[in-house]
Amino acid sequence: MGVLQKWGHSVDDLGSHTPEMVDYPAYCAAVARAVVKGAAEVGIVLGGSGQGEQLAANRVHGARAALCNDLYTARLARQHNNANVLSMGARIVAPELAEEITRIFLDTPFEGGRHQRRLEQVAEIEKEECTEESRDTSAAKPRAPANPTRGDTK
Repeated sequence: MGVLQKWGHSVDDLGSHTPEMVDYPAYCAAVARAVVKGAAEVGIVLGGSGQGEQLAANRVHGARAALCNDLYTARLARQHNNANVLSMGARIVAPELAEEITRIFLDTPFEGGRHQRRLEQVAEIEKEECTEESRDTSAAKPRAPANPTRGDTK
């Protein structure tokens, strides 16, 4: 948190405030909710691997949490996916690298363009999953995208 404040960011620490092991899902959901509701521009969640924290944050409708344990993923998470929650693994990422990842995540703008179209498709899936019909998984079938693209994976 100190480095974020040094960089001029205001910080709202929603953490456990204890060195003891805690169940992280409620903390990660609180961070994601703060972002989705507009109380924070972005959120950061930390755990052992970062994987569970990312999963918990992504359960909040509108959260786009990305597990970024390297610089390249941090850049693309923002540039292509407009990620709004950064998740990192404290057992995986050294403190100096964590600072670099955080800096890149915060400084990288969203490109938009084809990535915006894809985010809209993801949002539509999320919206569909919130309906009662979607909870019936007995006949689950993959659906074709509304605007399919051929070979556009860059």
